[in-house]
Amino acid sequence: MQTPPRTRIARDLDISRMVCGLWQVADMEKGGTTLDPERAADHLAAYAQAGFDSFDMADHYGSAEVITGTLMKRHAGQPRRPVAFTKWCPEPGPMTREVVRRGVQERLDRLGVSCVDLLQFHWWSFEHPAWLDALHEMKAMQQEGHIRAIGVTNFDAAHLSLALADGIPIATNQVSFSMVDRRAAGDLSELCRAKGVRLLAYGTLCGGFLSARWLGKPEPRDIADWSKSKYKRFIDAGGGWGSFQTLLAAADRIARKHGVSLSNVATRWVLEHDSVAAVIIGARLGENEHRDDNLKAFGFALDTEDQALLTEVFGAMTPIPGDCGDEYRKPPFLTASGDLSHHLSAIPSAYEAMPMQHRGGTRVSTGSVWEPIAGYSRAVRVKDTIYVSGTTATHSSSRCVAPGDPGAQAVYILDKIAASLAAAGGRIEDVVRTRIYLRDAANWEPVSRAHGRVFGRILPANTLVEAKLVGDYDVEIEADAVIGSADDMR
Repeated sequence: MQTPPRTRIARDLDISRMVCGLWQVADMEKGGTTLDPERAADHLAAYAQAGFDSFDMADHYGSAEVITGTLMKRHAGQPRRPVAFTKWCPEPGPMTREVVRRGVQERLDRLGVSCVDLLQFHWWSFEHPAWLDALHEMKAMQQEGHIRAIGVTNFDAAHLSLALADGIPIATNQVSFSMVDRRAAGDLSELCRAKGVRLLAYGTLCGGFLSARWLGKPEPRDIADWSKSKYKRFIDAGGGWGSFQTLLAAADRIARKHGVSLSNVATRWVLEHDSVAAVIIGARLGENEHRDDNLKAFGFALDTEDQALLTEVFGAMTPIPGDCGDEYRKPPFLTASGDLSHHLSAIPSAYEAMPMQHRGGTRVSTGSVWEPIAGYSRAVRVKDTIYVSGTTATHSSSRCVAPGDPGAQAVYILDKIAASLAAAGGRIEDVVRTRIYLRDAANWEPVSRAHGRVFGRILPANTLVEAKLVGDYDVEIEADAVIGSADDMR
């Protein structure tokens, strides 16, 4: 019996290159009725028996963890059992030791295991720095034997690099990756190749849109299915239905040439990226099980002619803006529910804003004991101007983040500046001037690239200075902002 090939994502963890995603359990249970775990586990067992024995779920995928745990119990004591990935997606806020351990323990309890194979961490806003606290505590639990491998979800290249530079042993990053959404093929793949991180690709078939059934069909309206609603937004951002039809026609031409389905071509294109460990396919239990057809993606390879045709089509499409995960954090919000600004605005600030006793302004504090002692604020707002203090990669525990990596430090610093501005009622788009101080002028390029990732469209006035910095800090950045400046420039 043919089964999917396997790949290793950690020293003692190998997985199927086609992972069964269980997000549709939540959709099946949205009416309030929970699936029977034994009967649902029977469906998972059929996948596992066919070689699709790696399952991906999350804390918010209904009872998916319980169902998978039921399957795992059936394999207790056996030399080989299914592989279970899950995700922990906490609400942003302080990530104390107790908060992290409680979140991880709930995953262990629901799966009925003492060690989760791959625990993937999701964080909504990097402006709240507690995500590093969570990952460091997960690292401690990995060392204790509760987590086999640590993964992240929807991390862009800059923050994945920062986490690695800060000592987190990340094995995987789960991101959207398809012939429509090709962002992961850029900087993220390059970083993964350099650091040995593997990508888990979801959305490979764009919620089913990348199939022959949509070739030549009119543009759908009033989509009720949440997955299709999400990926229709990607199609719109990628150039619209006309460009998408051109892509489908090219993929269909390649499919007919190799005697496979159009969906096989879409899957194969992602699998052939060496940074990709596996693609995640939806497993709607008891319905629409396409295991035999999915296996055909491993029976052929795209040749030079195929790649040239696809490259030509891609060149006529509009690249999805930003980096991986941006669809959850900034416009255009390419999610099933659309605009998430209301959700992001509800995230608690990492800093405290309070009225100043003079000038009628606002001061922003980190809560550091040194602020009242040394007499400074994280940021000060006077009328419509915000002045952000010289900012270093100092974490809340007063340690230097990513020592020895100026580019990673700059990423962390710019997140702190964005959070400072937000606490004072401003936005990163309001920045009109920055000053960068480098310990070593030779480090200008990685710092400048980090600066450009944030300010590439804003283009504030900038000063770059070589300076003596205290401690392990390689870079320090100041910023001035004028509220409404971005609107005035439009």
